[in-house]
Amino acid sequence: MTRATLEKQPHEVASMFDDVAERYDLTNDVLSLGQARLWRKEVAKAVDARPAQKVLDLAAGTATSSQPFARAGAYVVPCDFSLGMLQVGKARHPWMPFTAGDATKLPFKDDTFDAVTISFGLRNVQETVQALREMYRVTKPGGRVVICEFSHATWAPFRTVYEEYLMRALPPVARTVSSNPDAYVYLAESIRSWPDQPTLAARLQEAGWSKVAWRNLTGGVVALHRGFKA
Repeated sequence: MTRATLEKQPHEVASMFDDVAERYDLTNDVLSLGQARLWRKEVAKAVDARPAQKVLDLAAGTATSSQPFARAGAYVVPCDFSLGMLQVGKARHPWMPFTAGDATKLPFKDDTFDAVTISFGLRNVQETVQALREMYRVTKPGGRVVICEFSHATWAPFRTVYEEYLMRALPPVARTVSSNPDAYVYLAESIRSWPDQPTLAARLQEAGWSKVAWRNLTGGVVALHRGFKA
C-alpha cells in the first residue's frame, strides 16, 4: 500500500484491515495506552441504545464496538468492508448479523435504523460527505448519528507531544504487537491528515444532519460528533 494520504483506494484499505484483523483489538488497546476502552464507553453513552431499537455499527470490525448496544437490548448490525475483520468477528460472536458493506453505498433501505454510529472508521472512507449522506439515508426520521474519530488536540503543547508519539513511537510499538505494523504507519498519517472538529461538523451539516455538536475526549485527541435526522 502506498504511503497515506486521504486519497484512499477502498480495496487497499480493506486489504490492510484484513491483514491486522486477528490482533486488531489488542493492538488498539496497547497503542491507545488503554484509552480505547474509555472511548468505547463514551460512544455507548452517546448512542444511548434502547431495547428494540435498530443500531447500525459501521466500520465495526470484529464487533467489539457493537457489544454495548447489544447488551442494552438493541438489534445491532455490525457492518464493515473488510471481510477479514468480519470473519474474525463472526467466529467470536456467531449470533450477530455481520454484514459486508461500503459506507458510501450502504446495502440497507431508507429509514431503517434508529441510530447509526462509526468509530475510528470515517477517515478511512474515500468520500466522507457521501458516507455521511448514506448514514442519513438509512436513519429513521428523528434518529441520530454518533461519530467517534481521532481529531485535533486542543492544547498546543500537548498536540505537539501527541503528534510526535504518532509518528515516532507508534510504529515501533506496532511492530511488537501487530501482524502488519506498516498498517499503523498509514493509520498514524491518516490521523494527522484528518480535519479538525469544526470542519467535520460542517461536513455533517452539508450531508443533511441537524443539531450537530461535538465533544472532545482526551484533550481533543478524539472527538465525538452527533447529529439528528429531522
